[in-house]
Amino acid sequence: MSEGSPLSETTLARLKWPVRLTRFGLLAERVTQSFWPVWTILFLLIAAGAFKLQDDVSVEVAWAGLVFGIGGLIFGLWNGIRKFRWPSREDALQRLDRTLPGRPIATLRDTQAIGAADAASAEVWQAHQARMAERARQARPVQPDLSLTRRDPFALRYVALLVFLLALGFGSIWSVAGFGPSSGGAAVAAGPAWEGWVQPPAYTGKPSFYLNDISAASLDVPQGSQVTLRLYGRVGALTVDETVSHRTGEVASASAADQNFAVEQSGTLAIDGKGGRSWTFHVIPDKPPTVAIVAPPVRKADGKFDLPFHATDDYGVVKGKATITLDLAKVERRYGLTVAPEARQPVVLDLPMPINGKRTDFTAVLNDDLQKSPWANLPVTIQLSVQDALGQTGQSAPMETVLPGRRFFDPLAAAVVEMRRDLLWSMANAERVDQILRAVTWHPQGFITNQKAYLLLRVAMKRLEAGMSQGLTGAVRDEVADALWQVGLELERGTVADALDRLHQAQDRLSEAIRRGASKDEIAQLMQDLNKALENYVARLAEQQQGQGQQDQQLSQNQPSGQFITGDQMQQMLDRLQQLMEQGKMAEAQQLLDRLRQLTENMQVAQGQNGMRIPGGKSMQGLADTLRQQQQLSDNTFQDLQRRFAQQNGQQGQEGQMGQQGQMGQLGQMGQLGQQGQGQQGQGLPGQTPGAGQPGDGQQGQGQGQQGQGQQPGGQPGQGAGTGPAPGQGQAGGQNLADQQGTLRRQLQQQAQGMLPGDGTQAGREARDALKRAEQAMNQAEQALRQGDNAGALDNQAQAMDALRQGLHSMDQAMAQQQGQGSQSGNSQQASRGPQGYSDPLGRQVGQTGGLGTVQNMLQGDDTYRRAREILDELRKRAGDPNRPSFERNYLKRLLNFF
Repeated sequence: MSEGSPLSETTLARLKWPVRLTRFGLLAERVTQSFWPVWTILFLLIAAGAFKLQDDVSVEVAWAGLVFGIGGLIFGLWNGIRKFRWPSREDALQRLDRTLPGRPIATLRDTQAIGAADAASAEVWQAHQARMAERARQARPVQPDLSLTRRDPFALRYVALLVFLLALGFGSIWSVAGFGPSSGGAAVAAGPAWEGWVQPPAYTGKPSFYLNDISAASLDVPQGSQVTLRLYGRVGALTVDETVSHRTGEVASASAADQNFAVEQSGTLAIDGKGGRSWTFHVIPDKPPTVAIVAPPVRKADGKFDLPFHATDDYGVVKGKATITLDLAKVERRYGLTVAPEARQPVVLDLPMPINGKRTDFTAVLNDDLQKSPWANLPVTIQLSVQDALGQTGQSAPMETVLPGRRFFDPLAAAVVEMRRDLLWSMANAERVDQILRAVTWHPQGFITNQKAYLLLRVAMKRLEAGMSQGLTGAVRDEVADALWQVGLELERGTVADALDRLHQAQDRLSEAIRRGASKDEIAQLMQDLNKALENYVARLAEQQQGQGQQDQQLSQNQPSGQFITGDQMQQMLDRLQQLMEQGKMAEAQQLLDRLRQLTENMQVAQGQNGMRIPGGKSMQGLADTLRQQQQLSDNTFQDLQRRFAQQNGQQGQEGQMGQQGQMGQLGQMGQLGQQGQGQQGQGLPGQTPGAGQPGDGQQGQGQGQQGQGQQPGGQPGQGAGTGPAPGQGQAGGQNLADQQGTLRRQLQQQAQGMLPGDGTQAGREARDALKRAEQAMNQAEQALRQGDNAGALDNQAQAMDALRQGLHSMDQAMAQQQGQGSQSGNSQQASRGPQGYSDPLGRQVGQTGGLGTVQNMLQGDDTYRRAREILDELRKRAGDPNRPSFERNYLKRLLNFF
């Protein structure tokens, strides 16, 4: 081969760097293949020395390992030098040429053997070399082949590398200098050796100490730190002398190789012997935590309380509790509290701990509800205690205070709750409680206006009397106490008039705040009170009119124009009122508040003139009838219960008079619940004779006949209470009531199987769940009636009525949602014309649900679209007029958003 061609010389000159890099690759490849056993053995020897393996094996094994290691190194070096060949430039060119198609480098170095004198042949050869030169210019450095898989199939080189890296990380590289066996190991050859650590408790968050690196003569360590010592070499060469552990009893030898103890007190630690050290330990004591009550407990409006407290600890509080005990010495021992109280365990509440942040110094508030506690509103002692991680506790000073509980402002509710407290104070008060409750419920006409509370109270009294006759137990006592609590809550909520008074008070307070420019926080609180008062008033109003047969869940203003307003619109008024006050528009806010007062004063549950009008059509109408009949059956069940008790006790005189006249004539009213508004139809329960007279005194029956049903057979005005049949008579007693309850249950089951408003929606599912609960409660009431347990049946009937009300409410919500969607889609065929005489403020007939708006076509004529466009243009024009009031422009903008 020759390189005399100018083209070849130029091309090879351009391949200078690819050739050099390929040559370096050949060098690395040959070094790796020749000397890999050398560094593998070297890595293993270094790792063994770093891990001090020579100290853990016998002398013979250590010597043998060292000899084999050195021998392996020598053999590897000799074999590698023998096989190694320094790569030349020619080797690099050949390696590079083999990677190119057609071996262009070899071609460029060749000369024309024959035909060089022929011009055509020479021209062809030059063209061929030019093509090969072009290929040669594309040459790239060749990567070396460093794979040793064939030479090292077990990957020993990687094992050695891994052990070497572990030695660098976890071994002592300086111990490699002392690698080699000796009598007694390296430690004996170098003299006695030791290691020591001090580990503070984990809760302190402090790092550990390596005593070998501590040059100071004294150390400050937390109390409870663990000291770990390791003594190497000949046993007895080193001993430990310490006065920090305060260990007693059986203690390990001072020369033991492994020693562990805790630092409990200040003192000294010394390792005696060659290379030993000594330190003085100063213990940082772990102080007990402290806790203090910041302020007396604060009672909230709902009966709960807040108790602020402050706690500290040097490393953090782990947990805490509040212990509440009755301060019997401070209790005013009168009335039901004169007897000795029953022994009760102190009330223990867990203190809240901070979730985020440190617990070394914090202030928190204990919030809990103890309004049902027998000690509510009585003197108690509150003491807080906290605990740290070491188990030390700290306590606050006892605070003498009155345990916050719910306050009852209604006198009757307060009396009932007081009787509950006396009953929980001691079961010895049971007879006294029964006597006082009997006195309270004697001649309740004009005194107890809440019929539901009266029924619950009478049932609780009978349950208490039954328990006393059989021996009062704690379970029965607690059951009666829970019932009395519910009676107290029901009485405290009051009637419609009470709810209206509370609403007026909330409105007056808000009006006063508007006049004096109250702060935003105060206004927000007053608005919240107004919302609660309004909700309570609407609920009481609905319950009252529900008993009179008015089941519609819409709100109506009792004005000649027959305007309607929905619950959502009422909430919008409240939101607008709060917005005006936050914006400082007090005059407009006062006007809106006055308008709200007018609406609430004349508010009633809407009822059409053509019978009952319930949102949701026939299905909800039938459920409303079922609810009314269930309430009537519940009243008859209670009357039958009263009759049975009167007959069993043989009290035909005084008790009989109380059973008919003393039921405040309200049992007559309760007998008429759900039947007012029926005219003279005489509808009753399934199986009940139409027009059956209801018990009650004569004058009360007359008043009801004139008000709701007119005169009915069996209850002529002015007749005595015994004119109509007694409850249960003519109906085969409890079995007839059970049959009626079964008929109602089957009726509800059939109604639930049909199509209901909101099927497929969340509200529809909630309605069906409520109906299922009502059916189960009716079934339990039927079984109780068949067993003669009228008291238990009353509880089940009350649950059934509550579930029916919840189902009707859920269906009403579903209907409202569907009505809103239907009005947006323009489905005018789905709505029906409202009852005659009821219209919205624009004079349009309202829909089936009584909501504002209409489905009738307000744009009539051939050019409907042109007229609609003109209206939209006028709305846009007015919405953009800056001279118009802001509330009008905002309303127009919201209206235009729909189009």
